[in-house]
Amino acid sequence: MATYTLPELPYDYSSLEPVISGEIIELHHDKHHAGYVKGANDTLEQLAEARDKDQWGSINGLEKNLAFHLSGHILHTIYWQNMTGDGGGEPLEKDGTGELADAIAESFGTFARFKAQLSKAAATTQGSGWGVLAYEPVTGRLIIEQIYDHQGNVGQGSVPILVFDAWEHAFYLQYKNQKVDFIEAMWRVVNWQDVAKRYTAAKERANNLLLAP
Repeated sequence: MATYTLPELPYDYSSLEPVISGEIIELHHDKHHAGYVKGANDTLEQLAEARDKDQWGSINGLEKNLAFHLSGHILHTIYWQNMTGDGGGEPLEKDGTGELADAIAESFGTFARFKAQLSKAAATTQGSGWGVLAYEPVTGRLIIEQIYDHQGNVGQGSVPILVFDAWEHAFYLQYKNQKVDFIEAMWRVVNWQDVAKRYTAAKERANNLLLAP
């Protein structure tokens, strides 16, 4: 059976300073993300055992655990790639990200309005969660979602292309309880090249995801 593995960071721990400290990146990646990878693999083993024994008393808990850990693994994998030490600004035609810029304008009116909505969505997620820019394949528009924990309250079939981690472990050592300050600082390290590639890939996969009748 295939198992999940922790991806290597695309940069050194200190590469996102001063926005995110190297200490946070190291703990976040090596401990928290690694924990989700282990949790997903452990749950798959437990589900395999349940199938072998035809014992389903714990099926509800196992399915919830798989969703939690697997989504945590996937979202964090996107999160690391979404950031770069020389990021920030906004997508522009001259940077090869003009198509993404056009999609943001079409879906939200202006970049400023998009930024305000995603910032507010991330900062006001109740408890632990994420603010996410996602491609919605039915209409082909971009939407913003609040993800509670790792998988709740999302549109089925939507593809995350930019994720802001709003769990306390992502910022508390540096920003304490000032989540709003952390979210605002995050815009300085957004890797728009990566987001644009994810947008293009999501569009290309949309027809396979939702086959016409």
